[in-house]
Order: sequence, then C-alpha cells, then structure tokens
Amino acid sequence: MGRLEGKVAMITGGASGLGEATARLFVQEGARVVVADIDDARGQDLAASFKENGAFVHVNVVLEDEVKAGVAAAVAKFGRLDVMFNNAGMAGAGSQIEEITVEGWDITFAVHVRGVLLGMKHAAPVMKKQGSGSIVNTASMAGLRAGWGPHAYSAAKAAIIHMTRTVGMELGESNIRVNCVCPTWISTPLFGKAVGFSAEQTGETLEKLKEAFKNLHPIPRPCVPEDVAQAVLFLASDESGFINGQALAIDGGAGAGRRWMEFVTDTLVPALGLAIPEPE
Repeated sequence: MGRLEGKVAMITGGASGLGEATARLFVQEGARVVVADIDDARGQDLAASFKENGAFVHVNVVLEDEVKAGVAAAVAKFGRLDVMFNNAGMAGAGSQIEEITVEGWDITFAVHVRGVLLGMKHAAPVMKKQGSGSIVNTASMAGLRAGWGPHAYSAAKAAIIHMTRTVGMELGESNIRVNCVCPTWISTPLFGKAVGFSAEQTGETLEKLKEAFKNLHPIPRPCVPEDVAQAVLFLASDESGFINGQALAIDGGAGAGRRWMEFVTDTLVPALGLAIPEPE
C-alpha cells in the first residue's frame, strides 16, 4: 500500500521541475494528482500519463479566480482534497538593490507570496469540511539565509516561511497541517532560465547546473528535484501527522554553516601566509 493511498493532491507549478517530480512520486505512492500549471501542453501530457489517477487544470496562481476554480475542479473530479502543494514559482527580479524595478518586485511577490496565500485560502475550507489535510509550500534556503538568492526572491521566500507558521497555527486546530520545504539550488529548467539559458538548452542546462552545484554542499553532489519531492511526500503523508508550522531545509547540510577547511584555505591561508595543513 502506498504512503498516499486514497489521497488526492493538487500541485501548482506541477508540469515541470520539482512539481513534476513530486507529481510522479505522489502517483507512485497511491495518490490521485491534479496538475495545475500555466503550461497547458506539458501539464496535459503529464496528467494523461497518470491515466485515471491524473487530471490537469490551467491555473495562474496570481489570479484568485483561477486558483479557486482549480481547487473546485480537483474536488469535482476526485471528491476531496487531502494535499495542497503550493509550488509554482519564478526566478523573479534579480537586480542589484538600486536597479530593482517596482514591476519586477511586484510580480515576484505576486507569484510566490500571493500564489501561496491563495492556494492555502481556497484549500482550507475543503480540508476543514473533511476534518484533515496537509498543505506544503515551496520556500527556499534563500528565505532562511542571506546570499542564497536575489533580494526580491529571498524576501518572498522568507514571507512564505513565516506565513507557513502563522497559517499553521490557525489551521492546526482543524487538523490541517501547514509546512514548507526550503531547498538549496536545484538543477531544474527554472533555475537554468534564471541564469540565462534558453528553453531549447534544457538538457545542456541541467548537466551544467549539476556540475556547478556538486561541490556546494557537505554532501558532495547536486540537489535534484527527487530529493525535494521525497521531503514533500513525507510532509504530505500521515507519517508527519504531528508536524506543523515547520520549514524543512533540504540543503545537504550547507545551511548549518561553513566547512572549517574552506575557512582555512579561503581565508586564513592567504591572509596569514600559512601552509595548508596536511590531513591527519
């Protein structure tokens, strides 16, 4: 029996990257999944591959009517909503502080913060009626630590983390848990687009990102969407039934601090003219 057997999940930004990996994992674990995205062709193909366990809805998370209609469509199709994974995102405004435009700032917050807000707002009444549910939001290590992302993106992800806590405190009494995942940099097309790769370079992009990211963490490999999907699965399942209002970092240990030998070789050795110590 799968870990999500009998459950219904809706995933925004579900057509690619982390959303797609999570949708595939959820179906493997017994869930019926509603893929919500603005990429109709890719979303429809993914949902169709799940056969009777999948459905697609066009949802732009910035627009409340579309989020509300998406949740209603999920309930109409499968009769309930047990898991809401608010995952849709974008790179957003990436400028230096003196160059950020109000328009760039606003759309970054609209997609990330408003999108998560609307997902929680419209999932909550359905889950309250059922008497249970799990809401999982995609935040980021950029929301926990400075220097992991641009200003607007980092501020938006920090807002998601705190909103996860405040809404978790409200909905907990209705047996609805609200948590978020905070991934490190992931090798996905979204990140590739953020650093300037085109859609046509997807395969090349992912390989270059994996190579670039492999030494960023104490665990010496890049984070991949499946790593984060496994964490989302845990938070969505009954195994995490007493976890609420939490931000789970998926970062290979990088957020815990700086590796000692990096400090020695990058700072002490050049500053003081020391020899690099030999390992014992």
